[in-house]
Amino acid sequence: MPSVGVKLYSVFFKFLLKHRLQNRIQSEDSSSSSDPFGVTTRPEESVSPPNPLFTDGVATKDIHIDPLTSLSVRIFLPESALSPASGSHSGKSRTFNSLAGSDLLLRRNSHGSSNSLSSHKSEARRSSYVYTTSTASSSSGEEVYRGYAPSSSGKCRKLPVMLQFHGGGWVSGSNDSVANDFFCRRMAKHCDVIVLAVGYRLAPENRYPAACEDGFKVLQWLGKQANLAECNKSMGGLRRGGGGGEVKKSDASKHVVDAFGASLVEPWLASHADPSRCVLLGVSCGANIADYVSRKAIEAGQNLDPVKVVAQVLMYPFFIGTVPTQSEIKQANSYFYDKPMCILSWKLFLPEEEFSLDHPAANPLVPDRGPPLKFMPPTLTIVAEHDWMRDRAIAYSEELRKVNVDAPVLEYKDAVHEFATLDMLLRTPQAQACAEDIAIWVKKYISLRGHEFSY
Repeated sequence: MPSVGVKLYSVFFKFLLKHRLQNRIQSEDSSSSSDPFGVTTRPEESVSPPNPLFTDGVATKDIHIDPLTSLSVRIFLPESALSPASGSHSGKSRTFNSLAGSDLLLRRNSHGSSNSLSSHKSEARRSSYVYTTSTASSSSGEEVYRGYAPSSSGKCRKLPVMLQFHGGGWVSGSNDSVANDFFCRRMAKHCDVIVLAVGYRLAPENRYPAACEDGFKVLQWLGKQANLAECNKSMGGLRRGGGGGEVKKSDASKHVVDAFGASLVEPWLASHADPSRCVLLGVSCGANIADYVSRKAIEAGQNLDPVKVVAQVLMYPFFIGTVPTQSEIKQANSYFYDKPMCILSWKLFLPEEEFSLDHPAANPLVPDRGPPLKFMPPTLTIVAEHDWMRDRAIAYSEELRKVNVDAPVLEYKDAVHEFATLDMLLRTPQAQACAEDIAIWVKKYISLRGHEFSY
């Protein structure tokens, strides 16, 4: 069973969530129309500012990528990107059970895991890049960006990309919240990937399919960035100062842009991102977005080149349906997110004329939901023992395995919904173990040939 502290915090969390949902309903009633620009965070959210320096092994920056909406991303660049490509995956070998044709439900106890992934830090790496520590103006009066800027040598290490979609029941949460920032930093370091935390538009200001379309739009933007970077590279690139420490605004005109001049080459992604190894990771309702983006990527096919979605991770998905499962019946009043409040979240998210618990965004088991399941990418599903949504997530994984998709399930004992991402629980051994387990599985699909772990 969860600890007394978790139970008490759950009571407080439910009270606060109910109050916020009611406020959302009242604010929607008083508003005559929705704003397509939307919002990606709430005033009550505690946010973490971006930091373009590798003070804790990860540098971050925020980018607003769509001029017509509030859609944004926060880039998490791990310090490992600065070291030359080497056998960085040749550490401990660990086995991940792939019980094909049998039960793939793996269970973790409440104490988590004793194994950990090593953190690769060294003074040699720290001396391999140049940055300054503030934003200032040059002698000519032009603004100068003073943070990490990739070297112009073109010998930067390429890392896979992970698109991360935060939770919050469609109506709250943000990609730059303190909790989400901590989680994304952890994933960037454990998985050795560049994380793009997506700031999608929230409901009820923007209902379905806004948040889901925002997720796919980021995937398209990633592909555009890769193509712009390649064009920029073929045209000689952007002239930079020695050491790559400063980029002047006047030099921006030398970037390749799209037809409307709206997309400059993003230097961190141009230098370090390998979009052909892209992983989607969704938390709670973010898992629903990740699954939607996976299906849209299948439909897009080669139009997304060079982006390739090689795997997805669904962390306690926000699935529901008209016909209740056993866990929905027995644990409807479970910790943090109980069923009545989740139904209220769905009412705020789905358009009134489309509201149904069997909506394709809500129930993954409804027929004719999209591309055949056999085309879905390998899918790791994380579920918690004390989460009423767990059975439907497990059932979806079973359907994927029936068509030979690698779709294991990790169930964590004594765990609750958002046990690895909620602010209070982020530093627990179980949350740490979950991050390690995700990293082990993900590296099966993102490791370069010759550096794979043993599975």
